[in-house]
Amino acid sequence: MGTKINELVKEVRRTITFENLLNKHIAIDAFNTIYQFLAIIRQRDGTPLKDYNGNVTSHLSGLFYRTINFLEHSIKPIYVFDGVPSELKLETIKERRK
Repeated sequence: MGTKINELVKEVRRTITFENLLNKHIAIDAFNTIYQFLAIIRQRDGTPLKDYNGNVTSHLSGLFYRTINFLEHSIKPIYVFDGVPSELKLETIKERRK
């Protein structure tokens, strides 16, 4: 949301593998993850996955399979939902409200 995170972490950023995270807990941005699955998990005709009542379930399918993948690698995911915005985001939030 405008914090330019790459600039903040460029000195300490590194690529990791599943093996680096073995037996660890990891925090995952739940909102962005759900949005990602809603945007990319589709049927062949381009429509999102739905249950028998017509409710979209693409995000549930994505969360389920991603969580299974983490657990198979002994990684414990913790899905984190937004709270109060960080002070780093306040200027960007003000600009977007204009």
